[in-house]
Amino acid sequence: MQRLTGFVSLMIIVAACGGEGASSGAGGASDESSSSGGSSSSSSGGSSSSGGDPVGGGDAGSSGGAPAAPKSVRFIAMGDTGTGSSAQLKIGNTISAHCAARGCDFVQLLGDNLYDSGASSADDPIFQSHFEVPYAAVDLDFWIVLGNHDYGHDGLGTDFARGQHQIAYTAKSKKWKLPSAYWRHVPPAGEGVLETFGLDTNMAMFGQDSAQRKDVSAWIAASTAEWKIAFGHHPYKSNGPHGNAGRYDARLDGLIVPPEPANGKSVKSYLEDTICGKVDLYLSGHDHSRQWLNESCKGTELAVSGAGAKATKLGGKNASLFESLELGFLYIVIEGKKLTAEFVDENGKTEFTHTITKP
Repeated sequence: MQRLTGFVSLMIIVAACGGEGASSGAGGASDESSSSGGSSSSSSGGSSSSGGDPVGGGDAGSSGGAPAAPKSVRFIAMGDTGTGSSAQLKIGNTISAHCAARGCDFVQLLGDNLYDSGASSADDPIFQSHFEVPYAAVDLDFWIVLGNHDYGHDGLGTDFARGQHQIAYTAKSKKWKLPSAYWRHVPPAGEGVLETFGLDTNMAMFGQDSAQRKDVSAWIAASTAEWKIAFGHHPYKSNGPHGNAGRYDARLDGLIVPPEPANGKSVKSYLEDTICGKVDLYLSGHDHSRQWLNESCKGTELAVSGAGAKATKLGGKNASLFESLELGFLYIVIEGKKLTAEFVDENGKTEFTHTITKP
């Protein structure tokens, strides 16, 4: 993730080669204080991870003619996980315990799934050491998006064919779910309540995203789900060292900004044109920290959950509701018109809760 600025000339040559390298996917002050659709939001810190359902009652309706509880869906989201380290294993075990106590329908990985350069084939042993073993205790589907390290060259992200190995691994694993480089998905537990959209922001970085822009825009426009959430590796805004799209990896307090494509100007354009103001929430990784921004993209709320195995640093100037360098993950519960998000640390403690309620 931190190699782009050191290889600008190589990237410019590669970016000029053209062609769509990935699957087409067929297979401060805030901009707006609430998410799209006129919803309201509230946040709190220091809540406990124990004590039951964060959003109230269970799924079953009560007797006596009371209406059934709204359909709910629950999931974990985290990125920058694939180290094969003891820290990754610890978080895997914490997720297992958390989901046993609270309930989970799936896990969402936010890219950089296999450090440092992705997989050499669908049979690469790295899938075992960096995914299957650390998450052996988690009996759930893991939905995947690709990050720059997944596209090889030690994070430069320019080995565009390399991402296909992670797509192919879907046929070999019981829980790895990456049907194409970008995708749409309706979790069975959340049908009618939630539709998710997995983005390939690495290909957007290099401007090879024309089909993806068309497809994702059409999918979002056609969705009738109450909640729409997009997942990608690169953040729109972040207080980590990579920073904001369009100014990625700026130095000397932002005075020196790398040239394109390293600065992420194409990612900024892609996100603004495709998801901003069109989905309720955009979750990303890339920076190894956990953040809930108090700034939006045309009303789309923004969160970073990239501390799935290691941490870097914070220090950016975007307004935020929560920031932490502790390892951990994001836990989201959607019940009807209410979304509750919790940042949970590696020991299972809930450090921050944010609620969005639609009218």
